[in-house]
Amino acid sequence: MIKIVQDGHKALRAIAKEVPVAEIQSSKIKKIIANMKEALASQGDGVAIAAPQIAETLRVFVVSGKVFDDDFIRGKDLNVKVHEDLTFINPIITKISKDKKLLPEGCLSVRPLYGKVRRSTRATVDAYGEDGKKFTMDGTGLLAHIFQHETDHLDGVLFIDKAKDVHESTPEEEFK
Repeated sequence: MIKIVQDGHKALRAIAKEVPVAEIQSSKIKKIIANMKEALASQGDGVAIAAPQIAETLRVFVVSGKVFDDDFIRGKDLNVKVHEDLTFINPIITKISKDKKLLPEGCLSVRPLYGKVRRSTRATVDAYGEDGKKFTMDGTGLLAHIFQHETDHLDGVLFIDKAKDVHESTPEEEFK
């Protein structure tokens, strides 16, 4: 199993490097993305993971396909996934809303801490997909929150650096 590194590991505080576009479809990058997806799938409450969380300081994050499922959004059956995981390589947030919301947040690399983070309610990201093609995605609510959380990871920032009311808890307690 792929290990998810925890707070204190140097990769989590490093500024991740861009993946050269010509290398996006290389076996090395494909293996890193596969490892990220495996690590994310091993965590029932995980909604996304950034490469630094598996000790790879590259500008890549993966959003779990369950984030795009209606049942997940409504809080039902969190372990069934209909959509594919979505990979963002060299992501750049190009737009964020002025409207912000304080929401509970946790992190696979800062177990078992949770807190509330104020983030924009809308965000637009430009990135490359696993196929090497550039795309743009708009996100609202949870997805916008994820974009900002994962981009922070790529800049060496953890949610606990921004959170209010940081405390130990469980996913079931935080997101009921």
